[in-house]
Amino acid sequence: MAVKISITASHDGGNIQFPNASPGDAHGMVVHPTITSGRTAKCTVSLHVRPDVFTSLEDIAHMQYFSFRVFVSGLHGGHDAGTADEEPIKLLTVTYEIANAHAVSYPEAWPGTTVFYSPRTSAPTPADDDAWRRNLTTRYVDGKLTWTHVHSVNGSVFFSYFPMYGYERHLKLVADCAAAAVAAGPSLAEYRPRIASLGQTIQGRELECVSIGKG
Repeated sequence: MAVKISITASHDGGNIQFPNASPGDAHGMVVHPTITSGRTAKCTVSLHVRPDVFTSLEDIAHMQYFSFRVFVSGLHGGHDAGTADEEPIKLLTVTYEIANAHAVSYPEAWPGTTVFYSPRTSAPTPADDDAWRRNLTTRYVDGKLTWTHVHSVNGSVFFSYFPMYGYERHLKLVADCAAAAVAAGPSLAEYRPRIASLGQTIQGRELECVSIGKG
């Protein structure tokens, strides 16, 4: 199998649309890069920010945040990289573009923005705050947010407008508040966090309320 890119947004916090995906592939897309020399390949991937749920109060479907996962396979030869006569591809240069960046709720935020990426091979966890890096090639030009990333290994890379605040990270925050409530001494009693359940969300997740102080 030749070098290819698979792009999805099914992880917790994922949010992207695939305007150039084949019919029936609304949940992901596959790209086959162009080989530019014996050992390098490149391509451009065009994506859209997916709108949030329509808000009747404001009469708009806001959109700004994006996050997606890229899985690269076929680099460095091996059983999945093509025929034995082909030179293995070592580097894959991809230009990513958010083509509808001009149409988001606050396009003024894009100038000076640097997209975040995580080189981890699995989704970042609450303990992986230091896993994220800024892509310094990010540019906002002609209504598009673009950046270039050089993939040198097979596996996953996550790209986000800012590091994902997933459900696991939320659970860690609640657990830390609960631990602080137990650890707080008598002198800090009035500032001890209080945690209560307000019910469940439409996704069936617990909706906790954390209150501190007397306010």
